[in-house]
Amino acid sequence: MKAYTLGLYEKAMPKELNWKEKLETAKAAGYDFVEISIDETDEKLARLDWSKEERRELVDLMYQIGVPIRTMCLSGHRKYPIGSSDPEICARGMEIMEKAIQLADDLGIRIIQLAGYDVYYEESTSETVQRFGENLKKCERMAARAGIVLGFETMETEFMNTVEKAMKYVNKIDSPYLGVYPDMGNITNAAKEYGTDVLEDIRTGTGHLDAVHLKETVPGVFREVPFGTGHVDFPSVIHETWKAGVRRYVTEFWYTGDPEWKKDLDLAVGMMRPLLDAQEA
Repeated sequence: MKAYTLGLYEKAMPKELNWKEKLETAKAAGYDFVEISIDETDEKLARLDWSKEERRELVDLMYQIGVPIRTMCLSGHRKYPIGSSDPEICARGMEIMEKAIQLADDLGIRIIQLAGYDVYYEESTSETVQRFGENLKKCERMAARAGIVLGFETMETEFMNTVEKAMKYVNKIDSPYLGVYPDMGNITNAAKEYGTDVLEDIRTGTGHLDAVHLKETVPGVFREVPFGTGHVDFPSVIHETWKAGVRRYVTEFWYTGDPEWKKDLDLAVGMMRPLLDAQEA
C-alpha cells in the first residue's frame, strides 16, 4: 500500500461524460480516486437530491471500476454563503451543507472541501463574518455526527487566501472535524502579493491539513493555468505539506474544450506522481 493517494478533480474531464466514463478515465490515467464537484450550478446542486438508488448505483460503479470518490469540492456556498445577510440565502447554504454531508456519508467520501468565504456576491461586513462563524460551528457539529471531515479551501479573496487565516477559524472551533484543505496555487499567489513565505504559511497548518489541491497559478490568475507554465514550486510545497502530515493530494485543473484533454491528465500525473513518490521514499 502506498503512503499517499492522488486524486483527480472531476472538472478536469468533460461534463458530458457519465460517471462510469469518468472513473474509467481516472483509472486509465493512473489516479487513485476522483474528487466530486458540488458547485453553484443547478446541475451540480441537484446531486444533493440524488435518490438512494442513484447513490447506490454510483457506489457500485466505484467498486466495479476500482476507483472511488473520496473527496468533495463543495463550492456551492459561493452562491449560497452561510454568512449571507439574506436569511433565505443563508438558510439555503445551511441546507446545502446538511445535504452535502449526507451525500458524502452515503458515497463514502471522507473530506468535504469548504469554500473559505463569509460571502462572495455581496459585501462582507462584521455581521456576515460573525454569522459565518456561528453557522460554521453548526456545520462542524453536523460533520462530527457523520464522522466527515471539513477542510477550508484557501481562496482567491482577502477573507481566507492563506493557511494562516484559515487556521484562525480552525483553532477557534477546535474540532478534529474541521481543518484546512489548502490550494497551493492560491496560497502561492497570496505569498507573492504579501511578500511572505508560502512554506511558512503551510507550516502554520501543521497537524490540521486534511488534503491538498495541487493547482498551478500565476500572479493575479487563479484558474486554467497549465501545469508547468506558472510559478508554483511544486517540489517545495509537496515536500512541506508532506512534512506537515498530508497524505491525500488532488490535481486541480479544468477541461477547457481541448480535444486532446486526456494529455493534460497524463501531464499532471507525470509531474506529481514522481514528486510524491520521492517523499514516500
